[in-house]
Amino acid sequence: MLNQAHWDERVPLHLNGAFYDVAGFRRRPDVLRAFEVAEVGGVSGKRLVHLQCHIGLDSLSWAGRGAAVVGLDFSAPAVEAARALAVEIGVDARFVVADVYDAVEALHGETFDVVYTGIGALPWLADLHRWARVVERLLAPGGFLYLAESHPFAHTLDEATGTTVAYDYFDEGPFVSTGTGSYADRLAATTQNTTVQYEHRLGSVVSAIAAAGLRIEFLHEHDVALFRQFDALVPGSDGFRPPEGRHRLPLMYSLRATKPGRPDA
Repeated sequence: MLNQAHWDERVPLHLNGAFYDVAGFRRRPDVLRAFEVAEVGGVSGKRLVHLQCHIGLDSLSWAGRGAAVVGLDFSAPAVEAARALAVEIGVDARFVVADVYDAVEALHGETFDVVYTGIGALPWLADLHRWARVVERLLAPGGFLYLAESHPFAHTLDEATGTTVAYDYFDEGPFVSTGTGSYADRLAATTQNTTVQYEHRLGSVVSAIAAAGLRIEFLHEHDVALFRQFDALVPGSDGFRPPEGRHRLPLMYSLRATKPGRPDA
């Protein structure tokens, strides 16, 4: 698979580069955003599965907050890195190599109180409805999906200023890219560069989740990005925003949706 080869090759870049700051994570193993912690709530004693977990920083952050965590990713090198990091920092978490669409079978029908998916995951999925059905099967009755993602409207704007609509919001792809490097290191020399991605509209995401039988609790939009998505964004205490005096933009969103039924005793 093109995407898998792409991610496999970039694991060493992400482990050693400044973007993920794994060295800093070893000293302070928690990279969760404040709004995520507030919106998910306490996880102590809860079973949480992190889909498309990559090198496991978010997974281990939830485990450090008391959740019984399973991380799942299709990249074997990423899962190996997550397992090694868990041992290094002394946090108990389990990591599994599997495609997200095969998660139910890979986890042998295990169910969870929380299905978590972090920023940058959904654009790699071709079929949101299939993904949402997997999420529904992974959830125990009363459990919930929590996702945080880059806002699709932000992806229509020009990369330099973030003020002009340069791309069609309603074109969801697929988009084939052949760019070298990584968002974590744009100048890195890489060979596995062809990827296929999608720009899922907000309505497509919500509709797929609702069609799987989950009840939407909230959809929140955020005016902050985790990285300099546009050259004009300026850093602040919790991420990157347009400079003072510019109109605010929806740069991220978060969603929580619950599976009907009484929680497990």
